Amino acid sequence: MVYFLPGNREYGRREEAALELNLTQKQTQTLSPQMMQSMEILQMGSQELLEYIEEAVQENPVLEPEERYDRADESDQLHRKLEWLESTDPQNRYYHQQDTEEQDDRLGNYGTLEDQEDNLYYYVLSQLKTLELPPEVAEAGAFLVESLNANGWLDEPMEILAADYGCSMEVLERALAAVQSLEPAGVGARDLSECLRLQLLRRAPVDWLAVRIVDSQLDALSKSRYGLIARELKAAPEEVRAACERIRSLNPRPGTGFAARENLTYINPDIIVVSFPDHFELLTNDYYFPHLGISGYYTRLLKESDDQQVKDYLTGKVKQAKWMVHAIEQRRSTLMSCAGCILELQEAFFRQGPGHLVPMSLADVAGRIGVHESTVSRAVKDKYIQCSMGVYPLSYFFSRSLGTGSGGEEAASPDAAKALLKKLIAGEDKKKPLSDQKLCQMMTAQGCPLSRRTVAKYRDELHIPSTTGRKQYE
Repeated sequence: MVYFLPGNREYGRREEAALELNLTQKQTQTLSPQMMQSMEILQMGSQELLEYIEEAVQENPVLEPEERYDRADESDQLHRKLEWLESTDPQNRYYHQQDTEEQDDRLGNYGTLEDQEDNLYYYVLSQLKTLELPPEVAEAGAFLVESLNANGWLDEPMEILAADYGCSMEVLERALAAVQSLEPAGVGARDLSECLRLQLLRRAPVDWLAVRIVDSQLDALSKSRYGLIARELKAAPEEVRAACERIRSLNPRPGTGFAARENLTYINPDIIVVSFPDHFELLTNDYYFPHLGISGYYTRLLKESDDQQVKDYLTGKVKQAKWMVHAIEQRRSTLMSCAGCILELQEAFFRQGPGHLVPMSLADVAGRIGVHESTVSRAVKDKYIQCSMGVYPLSYFFSRSLGTGSGGEEAASPDAAKALLKKLIAGEDKKKPLSDQKLCQMMTAQGCPLSRRTVAKYRDELHIPSTTGRKQYE
């Protein structure tokens, strides 16, 4: 039975049009596994790449790293270090010679070298053991050393510590006096005033005016109210100012040089900038990476074997190994290209230091070396460069522009703006410090236009107090 619906011809034509097949030409890009591996290797940091290489060597028998120098063969290892140091800076030869002599002495005495890192606990405890103390006082002192916080202070009140340890207050007080007599000066303090006092008492001659200031005038000192301190302590303003400067030279956190030392992360720079009087040179820090090659044994086995399964297996492993070696070399080449471009564009920084960065974007580097911006982004990710000013992440040198200065000159970067801000504040009248609005106007006049809010933001990032905090009273 057939049913005819009104308008069924039109409906049929629409349905036929909907089912019509059209051929269109479309271009799409797909990433092969090798390309994805290459991009992953490109964005790896040095430590991550080292771990990746070690895992790959375990999984792929065709990959053959160069033989590492064994610790027993110290002379060969030290010779390799010397060659690397000589290639970076001739001045290192003298220092390296001293290190070699010290290591030879220690090898003669002990036979092996062991990495030993002192932390605050062991440093103070080793001194405590040299003191001639009664056993109960020495044990209580060790308990106090274990109770030190990261700053080298004691957070808990003495009563609670005595109850926790189970000793008398007299014994704990004697132990505290012993701990506070050790290095670093100020260790074992229970508050800021006591910490500064302990340090002042260790300096000869003792500045008793400074001791009185830390005992009773720390709040006035934090506000630079020298006149008020002079009136309270009945001292000359000049003497008060000198004593306050001496107090500011002390270390309020004596344990910071040791705290959490076992958790420190040491950075191996990927690029080293060697400075010469008339030019710079870039070196890659390849000392920590093994050189990879294709195993000769498996290459011969691939040619000589008659087993097709063996040949297929080795063919795949050889291709993987060759691509990985190529990807690592490509990473090195791209990284050197990016670093060379950064060195060229930020030459003022490498010659004059922080405060001289110019605006630079990923597109600037990508355009010069002929790659995509994403490639530059991957290349500089988690990479570090060492120069005469220290070790910096490569991403540090990408600085945005703050706008065009007056007259259309080249725009300033945040780094240059902060340097100018520090310079203006350093040269201000401390009795009448500049307000953020005034600093904003002065920076604009010098070709670095900023809003008042941005000036306040940069001042906070530089840990510079506000107008009230910088004002010095008579």
